[in-house]
Amino acid sequence: MTRHLTGLLCGLLVLVTSAAHAEPISLIPLPAQLTVADGMFMVDAQTTVVVADHDASTRRTARYLSELIARTRGLRLSVNQGGPGARGIVLRRDPHAPVANREGYALDVTPQGIRITARDDAGLFYGAVTLWQLLTPDAQHGAVQVPAVQIRDQPRFTWRGLMLDSARHFQSVVEIEQLLNQMAEHKLNVFHWHLTDDQGWRIQIKRYPELTRIGAWRTPPDAGHDGEPPRYGGFYTQDEIRRIVAYAAARHITVVPEIDMPGHAQAVVAAYPQFGVTGQRPPVSVDWGVNPYLYNVDDATFDFIDNVLDEVMALFPSTYIHVGGDEAIKDQWRASPAVQAKMHALGLKDEDALQGWFIGRVGQYLDKHGRKLIGWDEILQGDNLPADATVMSWRGIDGAIKAALLGHDVVLSPSPGLYFDHVQGDLADEYAGRLGVESLKDVYGFQAVPGVLSATQAKHVLGVQANLWTEHMPSFAHVEHAAFPRLDALSEVAWSPAATNSWPGFLARLPAQLERYRTQHVNVADSAFAVDIGADRNLALATGKATVTLANQVGTGAIHYTLDGSAPTPASPRYGAPFNVSLPVTARAASFAADGSPLAASRERVLDRAALLSLPGNTLPNCPGSDFRLRMQPMPDAKSTQPVYAVNVFDSCQQFPATWMDGVAAIHVDAVRLPRNFALAHEQKLVVSRPHATSFGELVVHADQCDGPVLASMPLPDPAQSALNFTLTAALPAQQGEHALCLIYTAPIDGPLYAIGRATLTP
Repeated sequence: MTRHLTGLLCGLLVLVTSAAHAEPISLIPLPAQLTVADGMFMVDAQTTVVVADHDASTRRTARYLSELIARTRGLRLSVNQGGPGARGIVLRRDPHAPVANREGYALDVTPQGIRITARDDAGLFYGAVTLWQLLTPDAQHGAVQVPAVQIRDQPRFTWRGLMLDSARHFQSVVEIEQLLNQMAEHKLNVFHWHLTDDQGWRIQIKRYPELTRIGAWRTPPDAGHDGEPPRYGGFYTQDEIRRIVAYAAARHITVVPEIDMPGHAQAVVAAYPQFGVTGQRPPVSVDWGVNPYLYNVDDATFDFIDNVLDEVMALFPSTYIHVGGDEAIKDQWRASPAVQAKMHALGLKDEDALQGWFIGRVGQYLDKHGRKLIGWDEILQGDNLPADATVMSWRGIDGAIKAALLGHDVVLSPSPGLYFDHVQGDLADEYAGRLGVESLKDVYGFQAVPGVLSATQAKHVLGVQANLWTEHMPSFAHVEHAAFPRLDALSEVAWSPAATNSWPGFLARLPAQLERYRTQHVNVADSAFAVDIGADRNLALATGKATVTLANQVGTGAIHYTLDGSAPTPASPRYGAPFNVSLPVTARAASFAADGSPLAASRERVLDRAALLSLPGNTLPNCPGSDFRLRMQPMPDAKSTQPVYAVNVFDSCQQFPATWMDGVAAIHVDAVRLPRNFALAHEQKLVVSRPHATSFGELVVHADQCDGPVLASMPLPDPAQSALNFTLTAALPAQQGEHALCLIYTAPIDGPLYAIGRATLTP
């Protein structure tokens, strides 16, 4: 008897039932077609991986599979040559394989053995990845029973991408290889490598050594202070780039380099000021955001760009070369007589048209060398875009729609939905990043093809890509925390048929993947499963009793808790409904999978009067009027993951929520001074400046709302004479009942930022 699973049913958890037990088939991304049959095949140390053809690529895939199984399951399977009739795990290139797509494969498990066939190297590789997942259904080592299945699989999209920004923060070659390993295990096939920006030039160009001698290094704000390095940077030699390109290619991943132009060029201009507009040499930028430096538009500058592209194309065999094209503010072009003269000589109506001409000029050069231009959606400005140029839509999906309507291929990579620099959760211990939250569920629910496109226009959608912008990811631990497990959701959006999309089914398959991450020592964010311990603060303050609620982001997994401060386990009480406690009490809670494996680390909440009157600054919302919010580390280039502070770079104002104020006599604030390293360009005018009574400003406390009566004003210390972390304390007038507080820093906006580590009300 077989059960054929297609359409929506494929998205549900597949159970293979034997007389003894039931085990989930936890495959991510979900195959296009999966049929489950009766029976098993045992894979143990005596099982052989058989290369059933004479193709060198088949042997490489066999070795890859054998090594991956050894590393994650502890099973060391030998790789041998054999014929099509061999037993064991048989891999074979077959021109008549039942899946014609070059990345497709057929995988059959019967009680007699396992067979993977494909018409192309890539398909055979992806079949091996699927088999590896079948061989790692749990965290155990040793022999494993594989359920009898028939899989016919191929990807939904040809572009299944992940972008890593190495310009803002630099990753080692080994770290990039670790990320490529995970991309391969998720069947992603495009590594978009962001190599140049205002904050650093990371690729060795032998003709222009100053690009890396000067452009690859910056002096951080507060250099050498409290973990901030005195000098930050690095670059990849051409030999290292060849190593990474080869490593990726062995995993059927194409590396697409990005060389930003005409904006995001400050590191270039720092190295070679003659290719900028003003002729002046700026420092390599330490500011995140939009910097003003652009390339010039004279012949010498295009000679430089062409020469750089020659070396780039020699290193990267990718059909596509990414030229950026985003966030090029035109102030320098507008102010330059030479640029204006060029623009008028070309008959261009404005600076946006000049950017279109610039990108078109670069695109023509790439075309002459058999390459295709790809860039962010601003490359649609002007009328010079090569017909075969591809548009990567980041400002929502409008760029993708416009490009497809014009006949250009597109890649969907919109902010905020697929911007993995956005945090995954909003608990106080979340890492640094941009708010709001882009959760695991948000990524899984992403609609890859805009509904307004016709079937013909939709064919221009090459696929999807998530972006790891690293302004707030100074270490590889940050990169992994931002990527995983959202990469699982992305892989299913990119690979699996849209009809199989099932959020409950995906969640049911995820615990096994989390175990694979643990085995491989991947720093996975547990935000989706982290337990939020809720209680009515004011009721507890007024009565000494609280009703506790426990919940996680995804609403699944068994939540177990303790009330004595001990670590919860699957043997601890299981949460089913809100429960009442008397203060003081320490509640801890964690989510667990059905097999008892942890889905998230335990979280703790102390419920007593002192704790209820003390809140982390990360949990204090912005004041009304501006929803921009970052979670920042105290030093932008330090490697630590905590502490993290919530900051609105436009308005330093936060609210302490309505609190039972009876008996409160003072406020104590753990404050921190942060670098104001943000280039806001034309949005600088939105930064709120407030009057201040002392030289360095104050932290002002208002009653109830931000224009309410002033309850306290605490002068800020001289930045030159004080530590980055300091305390502020002030008496508060007596208040009864519930009142909110508005906390406003009035520091001059041409100086440092200030944030709140913790605000505490005291008797």
